[in-house]
Amino acid sequence: MTLGVGWYTTARGAGSRGMFLAVRNAIDTGTLDARFAHVFCNREQGEDIATDQFFDLVRDTGAPLVTLSSVRFRREHGGARSKPNEPLPEWRDDFDHEVARLVDHHAAEIGVLAGYMLIFTPPFVSQHPILNLHPALPGGPAGTWREVIRHLIRTGASESGAMIHLAIPEVDAGPVAAFCRYAIRGGEYDALWNALGDPATLDGTAIEASALFARIREAQMAYEAPLLVSALQAFADGRMHALPGRIVDAHGQDAQPLDLTSDVETRRARGE
Repeated sequence: MTLGVGWYTTARGAGSRGMFLAVRNAIDTGTLDARFAHVFCNREQGEDIATDQFFDLVRDTGAPLVTLSSVRFRREHGGARSKPNEPLPEWRDDFDHEVARLVDHHAAEIGVLAGYMLIFTPPFVSQHPILNLHPALPGGPAGTWREVIRHLIRTGASESGAMIHLAIPEVDAGPVAAFCRYAIRGGEYDALWNALGDPATLDGTAIEASALFARIREAQMAYEAPLLVSALQAFADGRMHALPGRIVDAHGQDAQPLDLTSDVETRRARGE
């Protein structure tokens, strides 16, 4: 089945652009049986040069581009800015209601968050199955990619990975669909660990300035896009299905997370 993918992004930088290109290239080469049902961005033309360049890329694919500026919407509605660890302001419900009205014209079986800098409200994710990528193994460190790497180094971890999970009203708590793992010990890593010294004696700034931190970040970025492509193909194959709040297998039962490490390594070897 050709999977209809709804893409959600703020398109601020190279990371989200690279993710989009990886999926587009996999579709074009036939290694992913999917299509872009729509690409939604919470910025509009003229707000940012990087986003405008991404819009040109989307138009080149022929995918339906849907935009609604969250900044303009907030100002027009006299809304307050969202604050960490506080409930979303009221205007966000209205914004997501309008987003739903716009994207529901396009048939998407599943959504993907790729550099989308807003948190969707509970009604939206309760009605739209959307996948999110987290740069750690299931049960691994929570938080931003920086926090994940700091935790890995401070705990002397031997491996890390990435996972794809379903977005639910509780942030970063949805069921895991798929994951991959990679080593951060052995080979070139050992010299970087040795050069770092005892991480217990270093503060966060020193850890982030280390070559080990930079190398782990490279690994994160190298594995994220192939994992996303492999996970989307698993949905296209019918090995998994996304429902609001649930990932189910081909028999309609709650699915166990798929270890796609082998698939991801094959895609990486092919340069995908």
